[in-house]
Amino acid sequence: MSNHYYSKTPGTAHNRQTHGDKLRGYELKFVTDAGVFSKAGVDYGSRVLIEAMELRENDRVLDVGCGYGPIGLTAAKLAAGGHVTMIDINERAVELAKENARLNGIANVTIRQSDLFEAVRGDCFDAILTNPPIRAGKAVVHRIFEEGYELLADGGVMWVVIQKKQGAPSAYEKLEAIFGEVDEVTKDKGYRIFRAQKKG
Repeated sequence: MSNHYYSKTPGTAHNRQTHGDKLRGYELKFVTDAGVFSKAGVDYGSRVLIEAMELRENDRVLDVGCGYGPIGLTAAKLAAGGHVTMIDINERAVELAKENARLNGIANVTIRQSDLFEAVRGDCFDAILTNPPIRAGKAVVHRIFEEGYELLADGGVMWVVIQKKQGAPSAYEKLEAIFGEVDEVTKDKGYRIFRAQKKG
């Protein structure tokens, strides 16, 4: 297990790279490394989520499973008057996300190592964004939905990207059971974007 991207401390040798990308009109740079998710550049699912997510200027945002930071750092640009908290179990990913925030001059972020929501208990968010760690298993993904719901303010929204072949139908059903209503806002090359709003 020590070499999975959802491990706390990856055992793989370092292989740092820098990738430039344009996300929601912003030119961003990302340092990546071995032992983190999608080290060769921003993965397609995250891109689909980044293009679909709707955030307000002053939103309090949580990025669950932030990796080296593309979703959360783009969110921080979009919610420039708000604040983004980024969490990941992977210590290497967390350090990269902090480095990438500095590299891109993004200050309205807090980045924490956290086993699921351990580091943000008691916090409250207007939006939760997640490209969940499918390989960690359905139980972990469903915990993200259940425990994330508890951290959303009334009227808050959870945005989820998931591949159809990796469990999108069961994810939709789980979200529907928790939130009552779920919108599928985007379909793109097998990826689904779900938007679930907590009723006020």
